[in-house]
Amino acid sequence: MNKKLIASSILTLLSLPAVILAFNPGPIPTQRTFSEVIDGIVAVLWPIAAAIAAIIFFFAAFQFLTSQGDPEKVNTARQTLIWSAVGVIVAVIAISLPVIIRTLSGL
Repeated sequence: MNKKLIASSILTLLSLPAVILAFNPGPIPTQRTFSEVIDGIVAVLWPIAAAIAAIIFFFAAFQFLTSQGDPEKVNTARQTLIWSAVGVIVAVIAISLPVIIRTLSGL
């Protein structure tokens, strides 16, 4: 019985290289340029920023609707709306900044 265990262990160890070589990891990734990396980051962050802006605008609208004419609550809702608009403007500038830099530098 001990000889069968040793024989099966040796057979398993000898077959491991064939099993490992059967693995195909896919194509080797190529190096990316700096602008491609920035474009990838922007492509991920833009939808997130748009979703956050929409949520904040809906929150400001909800504040307006529930203020019931109270001047303090209306002022808070107005400030939320103004700062969310400022945030959208900053996000649009941040998203377009790589394109502006690329255009001005000729890359």
